[in-house]
Amino acid sequence: MVHSIISPSVLASDFGNLTGECTRMIKEGADWLHMDVMDGHFVENITMGAPILECVSKGVPGIFMDCHMMVAAPEKWVSDIAKAGGSLYTFHFEATKNPLALISQIKAAGMKAGMAISPDTPSSAVTDEIAQAADMILVMTVYPGRGGQKFKPECLPKVTELRARFPSMDIQVDGGVGPSTIHVCASAGSNVIVAGSAIFGAPDSKKVISELRAVVDEALKKAGGEA
Repeated sequence: MVHSIISPSVLASDFGNLTGECTRMIKEGADWLHMDVMDGHFVENITMGAPILECVSKGVPGIFMDCHMMVAAPEKWVSDIAKAGGSLYTFHFEATKNPLALISQIKAAGMKAGMAISPDTPSSAVTDEIAQAADMILVMTVYPGRGGQKFKPECLPKVTELRARFPSMDIQVDGGVGPSTIHVCASAGSNVIVAGSAIFGAPDSKKVISELRAVVDEALKKAGGEA
């Protein structure tokens, strides 16, 4: 059975105090920390890589790093991210020709495996075989590459479709998610919530995390899917 997971997007944090920001999120109730890794190829932006993740992992013992790999060749970075302390390695369906082999590679490296689909990719890209092998599916509610984009509600039917097909699957949403959009995300069937500026930029981050969780928990309860 699925349960609510709140994963603040570190891309919205103060990078000058990255370890402190991650520590603060954990203390304020976050389950995971969403680490956006961008290579300047799959997406135009460049963010953090394995060396930075390793520093965070050492500075925040026990942190669950939810690594969103917006990279052109995701198979190349599995070992480095695992060594850096990555907990979950989520690659993009659009960036690989063999998702099943990549999932096996990720798990062999000791991490959980996730697969992301961008706004223009249909939910049918998630085959039964992929869902059986993966630990999580990420449905992007903005185009990958930059924070601060406007939430795209037209992506949510994919969440609903995937939840109907895979009732016990962790389904994550990422992009423009916050207090104003959490209800539709939770109602569609998402249980893993990524929020960036809505959490890091809030006067009371702990309150926002609690509010997001409460909405997801209520939706799960109504759907009969709460752990």
